[in-house]
Amino acid sequence: MRILALTILAIAIVAVAGSVPAEVAKSYEIEVPLGLQREVMYLPAENEVTAMKVELGKQLFFDPRLSRDHLVSCASCHDPELAFTDGRQTSIGIDGQIGDRNAPTIVNRVFSLDQFWDGRAGSLEEQAKGPLINPIEMGFTHEGVVSRVREVEGYRHQFAAVFDTEEVTIDLVTQSLAAFERTLMSGDSPFDRFAGGDSTAMSDSAQRGLVLFRGRTECFRCHVGFNFTDENYRNIGVGMDGVDADVGRMAVTERPEHRGAFKTPPLRDVALTAPYFHDGSVGTLEAVVDYYDKGGIANPQLAPEIKRLDLTPQEKVDLVEFMKALTGEQPRLEVPVIPK
Repeated sequence: MRILALTILAIAIVAVAGSVPAEVAKSYEIEVPLGLQREVMYLPAENEVTAMKVELGKQLFFDPRLSRDHLVSCASCHDPELAFTDGRQTSIGIDGQIGDRNAPTIVNRVFSLDQFWDGRAGSLEEQAKGPLINPIEMGFTHEGVVSRVREVEGYRHQFAAVFDTEEVTIDLVTQSLAAFERTLMSGDSPFDRFAGGDSTAMSDSAQRGLVLFRGRTECFRCHVGFNFTDENYRNIGVGMDGVDADVGRMAVTERPEHRGAFKTPPLRDVALTAPYFHDGSVGTLEAVVDYYDKGGIANPQLAPEIKRLDLTPQEKVDLVEFMKALTGEQPRLEVPVIPK
């Protein structure tokens, strides 16, 4: 992650002082890596991204005091060292409780409105509120979060500087978290350089995989656009052979046709974000390709795009190599000093 116009050190010094020049509070330019599209970023006018707000949000993101037991932070499930996932099949929250869904990456979320596998949150601000009060994630209350933040002098100074108010509210907490998350981007992958004219950026195998991806496998129908997702919801059959299958999107819309439907995940950095699918049930990209090759798991709501592919062993290899070529430059991020 690149912060232009001022350094983290300068931000921290100004935050502690509690006095912020207008140009510092406003100066923040999100640098968009090669392959991504600045013009389609979701940047709500009511939550302007400023350097001070990003730094505050980053501190909150890594602060376990936002959980009931002082042990779980946002970064517990979205670790920068693991492409902002946790590398687990499903995440672990307070008291060692195990969740029922895989933690998706939060990189490139600035290009999406609806959040979570089932799209139940309509913005990053709304999404940030959920895990704080989820009984098996951070297990706290919004009131408890606000109370703890208010108790920290360093946070009080920063909230006053960023929002020009002595008040700390849950909305301001989640605005800060969302502003930070919007700066997390990954691009400039071998694919992006290949698409930009560098014919040597991808291996021959990855190039064959690209032809398959855009051709007879029709992967592009769901994994479309520069972020390789249509941000839509489909039942691809995962977990639908279980006794208590996750109903997915249907829990949000209450529409039977949405049973077992989940948001199409972006494929950027997919080689870094195993395990896969909403339940983390598949551990490798090779196994993902095998799953699709067999046509998924039959059920009444199975998406029409899911069908047998009958790929050859070499074609499977080529598809995996193409997906690996979507690994971009990771956000450069140092763990912040959290105020005591």
